[in-house]
Amino acid sequence: MDAVLTQANLSPSMANEIATAAIDACAKIDQTAVVAVVDCGGNLVAVQRGDNVGPHNTEAAQRKAFTALSTKTKSGDLAEIARNDASSQNLTTVDDLLLLGGGVPVRLGDDVIGAVGVAGAGGSANDESCAVEAIEAALND
Repeated sequence: MDAVLTQANLSPSMANEIATAAIDACAKIDQTAVVAVVDCGGNLVAVQRGDNVGPHNTEAAQRKAFTALSTKTKSGDLAEIARNDASSQNLTTVDDLLLLGGGVPVRLGDDVIGAVGVAGAGGSANDESCAVEAIEAALND
């Protein structure tokens, strides 16, 4: 049946594992954050929120995850591309994209099976670091 597609996807258990690992990674650097994990269709699968994180960070984390999934690129890398490439500057006008570091695609081989977004950990570099560490921990388990 050529009309039926099959696609690798992030399971709810792996999404929760990534979210927990990201919260733990942020705690190692004395930060709290919100973590959102989306599946390959951009659907929110898991969200975890640390204590005393501003409420705007929940939406930011989800939008960072969606940005990374949709573009198959770290959201921080996409921000740099938009900033430095005149032909890509209009990316900042796409409402669903959030061009701040902290969104990272989750890859299984060549497939993007989901993405994680971290927000509120004291800056984009920290957000991305927590996301990357969490993905590596989950995929190497």
